[in-house]
Amino acid sequence: MDAADPVLEAGIGCTLNGSPELTVVTNGEESDATVVVVDLVDDKVLDVVHSIRNQPHRPEVVLLATELSPADALHAIAAGAHGLLRRREASANRLSRAVLAAVVGDCTMPPDLIDRVLEQGMENATPAAPQAWARGGLNEREHAVLRLVAEGYETDEIARRLSYSARTVTAVVHDITQRFRLRNRAHAVAYALRARLL
Repeated sequence: MDAADPVLEAGIGCTLNGSPELTVVTNGEESDATVVVVDLVDDKVLDVVHSIRNQPHRPEVVLLATELSPADALHAIAAGAHGLLRRREASANRLSRAVLAAVVGDCTMPPDLIDRVLEQGMENATPAAPQAWARGGLNEREHAVLRLVAEGYETDEIARRLSYSARTVTAVVHDITQRFRLRNRAHAVAYALRARLL
């Protein structure tokens, strides 16, 4: 956890300690995920996210911000954040789910931001991207998984809906992102929509 305010840090720690699936560690200890609490997403915050992701054990980052615009979300995802929440919406359940999702490689963000982030991502995507998707294409399984990712389902939900294991779903998403050199799930969905594959 990374917060400038020790009282805020203690509060987030207590909130996360309420989840039996999570163990909260103090600064300096190795963890699978780090929660970063900020007011605004600026260059300094993006540098913090990037430096956390570049640590030797590469912890995932969940960014908890007072203000979070579509541009902020895109920049945070590009810097390596896998969870984005507004502080006013961060109930204990939502924050715990975002941390658990980040640890397994899922990217979460407020539902109202998803469409706006995808629109902005498509506007900024390179012109060659749709041709790459069209040439490479998606097989039936990849298309089904990516469609459910685009609809906001998490890995376990996708696995249940498609009768796959969670490991298979994770592998499919990983294969797609590696094949098309994409950063994460949100980036894959944006490119697929732009290429009219979804």
